[in-house]
Amino acid sequence: MLKQLSAQDAQFLYTQTANNLTHIMGVYIYDPSTAPGGFVRFKDIIRHVESRVDSSPLFKRRLHRLPFDMDHPYWVEDEHFDIEAHMSHARLPEPGDWRQFCIAVARWFSKPMDMNRPLWDIYVIEGLDRIPGIPKGSFAMLHRVHHAAVDGASGAHAFIAMSDIDAKGTPAIPEPPPVEELGKAPSSSETLSRAWSASMQSPVKFMNALMKMSPAIISSARKSIAEGGMTAGVPETRFNVPVGPHKMFDATTVALADVAEIRKKVPGATVNDVVLTTVGGALRKYLARHKELPKDSLVAVAPINLRGKGGKASKPGNQVSAMSVPIRTDIADPLARLAAVRDYTVEAKEAKAGVSARIMTDLSQHIPGATMAAVARLVTSERFAVRGTNLFISNVPGAQVPLYLAGAQLVQQHGMAPLANNMGLFVATPSYNGRIAFSLISERAVMPDIAFFRECIEESFADLMAAVPKPEKRKAATATPKPAAKPKPKAKAVPKPAAKPKVKPVAKANATGKTRKK
Repeated sequence: MLKQLSAQDAQFLYTQTANNLTHIMGVYIYDPSTAPGGFVRFKDIIRHVESRVDSSPLFKRRLHRLPFDMDHPYWVEDEHFDIEAHMSHARLPEPGDWRQFCIAVARWFSKPMDMNRPLWDIYVIEGLDRIPGIPKGSFAMLHRVHHAAVDGASGAHAFIAMSDIDAKGTPAIPEPPPVEELGKAPSSSETLSRAWSASMQSPVKFMNALMKMSPAIISSARKSIAEGGMTAGVPETRFNVPVGPHKMFDATTVALADVAEIRKKVPGATVNDVVLTTVGGALRKYLARHKELPKDSLVAVAPINLRGKGGKASKPGNQVSAMSVPIRTDIADPLARLAAVRDYTVEAKEAKAGVSARIMTDLSQHIPGATMAAVARLVTSERFAVRGTNLFISNVPGAQVPLYLAGAQLVQQHGMAPLANNMGLFVATPSYNGRIAFSLISERAVMPDIAFFRECIEESFADLMAAVPKPEKRKAATATPKPAAKPKPKAKAVPKPAAKPKVKPVAKANATGKTRKK
């Protein structure tokens, strides 16, 4: 059965350029000492991945793209699927330290994928012995998947489906979903017929969706005009420039237990609030060092999972919206910044802040493929890209138990995602086994000193850990013993009205003049 890409999936194909590749990548570091024999060979990794390719339909399906993008592409079965064509490996050059690893990760992420095969690949890197905190003999697995095939949630699920819960090889997902049958590429006549039918129905469907959404669109438009348009409240920074092809990467991790301790300092704060506040403090330090800190707060875009609690992450594809959040780089005090972020996110939930993105998602389903492709390329070009945000921050919860691959235990997990013109910084914060990672993605011309920004992240988090809340002052202002003395003046004032009646009768007797006449 033919399966066509949704409009939201297809837009990641239409917006891809030579400088802005729209794939995502997981960076996983494994300790092979837990495997049988204490080591894992590259062919062991190939054998393990091959045993799990049926856990998700994305592994064996490829794109069938139509000429001139007259309609959205189709997923079809790859009749020439070869597992080894998707997997390669290398060893870090000397000195093989963390910096060399970050360079290797960034270079692999900057390379385009083979769009004629299923849209995923794996690159194994060995030689990590000189990286502090990484066990000797460890290897890294860089797993790329095109964003047209998955979003953060479904990509995380596909990775877990490929993982084990112990070194013995027990699958993390015991019963994978049924294998999705995909048809062969449609014939030319079938393609033209489907494209013509979709184009003829699109105006009707578009107008129906438009009428349903018109109240929300009008409200959103009025708000945007009143606030000055899409760029209102978004200061111009070094991140709001055209983005080149040379990506940069760095990362650090913190304990989720420490994040929980920070949350307690500001009632009602969430893990995501702490993440946003940490990044806000780091950008304040970074831009202040470069004498580029704007007076207004930087604004980040954060994704919203539209699947809901009952949604299936096992189904590949994109089901996301987004909301804009000021990360309060204009506030120096870390806890005051956290409180301000919390106050905003409490009100700006999905039903409110995500309305514009959801409207455009619903409407885009009914725009013809050729029109959508042309518009997508236009609005994301260097010349016409809108400054609607300064950066992107994505928080994707992961497994909180140890995971394994071919017997090797996963010890660190990071994530990378695409940049865009006018958005030259992405902070991915996946969590795993009691820790959360701050994965930093930028471009060489935008942030050449990305290692310094990583240090700013660490210092900002340390500031939140060291900050002491001050609830005592609030209690002292409302519960001092001084107000208890106020009733005393009231007690003294009581006898005064009682003395007045004694004076009044005397005045009346004098006023009659009878005493004077006698």
